[in-house]
Formats: sequence, C-alpha cells, structure tokens
Amino acid sequence: MGRSAGRSGGVGLFGLIAVVLISMVFGVDLSSMLGGSSNDSGGVLLGGGDPQEMTQADVDRGQFVSVVLADTEEVWADLLPEQTGQQYTPATLVLFTGATQSQCGGASAATGPFYCPPENAIYLDTDFFVTLERRMGAGGDFAGAYVVAHEVAHHIQNELGILSQANRERSRSAESRSNQISVMIELQADCFAGVWARVADARFNILERGDIAEAMNAAAQIGDDTLQRNAGQRVRPDSFTHGTSEQRQTWFSRGFESGDMTQCDTFGAPRL
Repeated sequence: MGRSAGRSGGVGLFGLIAVVLISMVFGVDLSSMLGGSSNDSGGVLLGGGDPQEMTQADVDRGQFVSVVLADTEEVWADLLPEQTGQQYTPATLVLFTGATQSQCGGASAATGPFYCPPENAIYLDTDFFVTLERRMGAGGDFAGAYVVAHEVAHHIQNELGILSQANRERSRSAESRSNQISVMIELQADCFAGVWARVADARFNILERGDIAEAMNAAAQIGDDTLQRNAGQRVRPDSFTHGTSEQRQTWFSRGFESGDMTQCDTFGAPRL
C-alpha cells in the first residue's frame, strides 16, 4: 500500500493508533477519545480481549487497518453520492483480541471478519492477517486491504438498503435459496471492493506492483470450493455462501476494471 498517513474519526491516524494500542495493552477503554459511537461517526474502536504485551506487530497492524479504513472513508464519501445519490455514513471498525461480543453474536478468530448491520460496524481480530498469510497462503498488504474493503462494501450495501432486502428474502427462503442469495451478497461486496481499489488508486496512487495479484490470490484462497477442498471435504455447491474462488476473482476484477457500481448487480446477473 502506497499511503502512509490519513485521518479517521475524531483524532489523527497516529493518535488513533496509540489509543487503540494503549487500550489493548492496559485493558483500559479509551474509545471515547475517538469521537463518537459505532452508530454515527465511524473510526476504529477496541473490542474485547485480554490485555497483552504490545509488540511491533500490533503497531503495524493498527497502522495498516487505520490507513485502509481512512482510504475507504475518503473514497466512498465522494463515490457513493456521485454514483447513487446516497450520502455516505462511515462504518466503525472494531479491533479485538481473542473474542468479543457484538449485536450480531460472538466474535472470535474462528468467525473471521464480519459486518454487523445494527451497529454499522466491522469486527476484525488483530491476528486475522497472520491467519490469512500463514494458514491460507494469502500474504501481502493488499490481500489484507481487500478483506477490509470487502467488509466496508457490506456497509455500502447496508447504506443502500440492499443488505436488509436480501436478508429479508433469505429469511423467507429454503436453505438452498438462502445460500444462493448469500453468494450474491458476497460477490457484490467483492465487486464493490474492486471499485474502491480502482478509485482509491486513481486518487491516492496506493497500488504497487503485485498488489492486485495479492487481492486476487486472497479472493481465490477464501472461495468456498477452495476452503472445502483444503479442509478435506467434498465440494458441495449447494452449501456455498460466499462463492467459488473463480467467482470471487471475477467479480473483484469486474469492479476494478470498471470503477462502476452499476456493474456489480449480482442479483440481476444472468450468470454469477
């Protein structure tokens, strides 16, 4: 990632990192210093977890996540009104260690990153990027940026009313149809992440050689078919909830190549 500075929430980037890391180390809630709650102002907040010794890796991850979040905020604040007429309200990213609770249920390293619509919040375990690189073979800064951008894209879907409508239909559907709708949600988020990457690069020159390849590799490693094979399971398309590796790569590429949110209509696409 080319950028090294920015702003998110009520404090400057490096002040924000300090608040997050001091909270993690000493187990003190300093989230009020970030200027707002998870429902209105965005930023980075601290979730649950035991106090732990601060390491350089903690500093690096805090800085990285904060920069990516700041980039998504700046891009979507302009892009969403331009392309949809909808104003953008920033999401909150909740960093946690070990486990924490959200309005959408428990969060842990096992659950992976997720977006919680009632809170407008993204939950992310600080060790997730280690898992992404060492266990899934998807290393590199932009692999991590893709994951954060994908979760922010769920917030975009929530802002546009797409997520609530899709989830209502899922609740009324049989399991196989519910899974299909889930795949459409996830692939559209991949596409929106691609749109963000294109616009962010044009504005901030964030991409370095190999970055898009890192994102594409990450998309491949977290495809449902690849995850099932790597777990020694039989590949069952009817159980997919996020899409195949090929589909995830295709829709990210579609967003990146077009920079156009209208190209991300997975719900109306004749073929995913």
